[in-house]
Amino acid sequence: MNLIDAHCHLNTSSEAKMKLALERGAAFVSINTDIPFFESLDRQEAVVLELKHQFPEQVRYIGSFGSAGFGTARWQGQALDQIKKRLSNGATAIKIWKNFGMAIQNEDGSYVMADDERLDPIYDFLAHQKVPLIAHLGEPKNCWLPLEQMTVDSDREYFSKHPEYHMYLNPEVPNHEAQIAARDNILEKHRGLVFVGAHLGSMEWNLDEVSKRLDKYPHFHVDLAERICHVQLQSMSDRERVRQFFIKYQDRIIYGSDVIDDGTKPEMEFAERFQELWDFHVAYFTTSDKMTAPEFQGEFMGLDLPKEVSEKILVDNAKRMYKF
Repeated sequence: MNLIDAHCHLNTSSEAKMKLALERGAAFVSINTDIPFFESLDRQEAVVLELKHQFPEQVRYIGSFGSAGFGTARWQGQALDQIKKRLSNGATAIKIWKNFGMAIQNEDGSYVMADDERLDPIYDFLAHQKVPLIAHLGEPKNCWLPLEQMTVDSDREYFSKHPEYHMYLNPEVPNHEAQIAARDNILEKHRGLVFVGAHLGSMEWNLDEVSKRLDKYPHFHVDLAERICHVQLQSMSDRERVRQFFIKYQDRIIYGSDVIDDGTKPEMEFAERFQELWDFHVAYFTTSDKMTAPEFQGEFMGLDLPKEVSEKILVDNAKRMYKF
């Protein structure tokens, strides 16, 4: 296997992306997520189980649990039942999304943070079962800035299309620091829980912040999904610092593209998008080529990581974490 895209969303059973994976020696970890503009969790799971049945070597998936009814007497048991069902169906990890911290509210209007004690039984269960939790908590720091102050165009584009998640426009929502603090509280309290911070743990703006958590919490890992441009931006000003980050934490960084195959475009376009990102990202990690990125202005060099380091980031860490 040459590459594992360990953070994507295969929400259709289209074949073009699977043909590409077979040709490239690649594989996918598809993440089911409790997102309002996705289909139901049951439907997401059904689609990826169909793909997994057809392509057992190329597909793994991460299940999730619904947030509807949080705070009611029955919610906790229902959520645990959903998690157990996902695991029995073959999920290799469980996902929690940013609606905890940024959307779900208590009766008094306060926001339910991800370290809420009512979530502890879920974290305890996953830790006991040795099931990884992948957590998209918080958002890029750009989320709390006006569009014109954001550092990369991909954030500018996303938050202009999703103003409900642009926290500069929603100052009543707990800020970036509060989101990170809640995540850190989970890491502190649940040290037996294998924890993957999606999107560089929402600390993409400064790899030194990621390093602090990796040093403090040996059970903490991160994936790179949709945040490689932030890394490239930092490497433009201090390439060696970025390169040493990947070398030092080579066993705890997992590659992912965050492509969402939702059927809104012809299936070949999704396959081409996977291929485009894979080629671009692999070149960044494995060569010293001069490069540019569509998300910001300026030129940077690839990291030219040692082969054993790039193989861990692109393949081996995901293989170990998600049971290929």
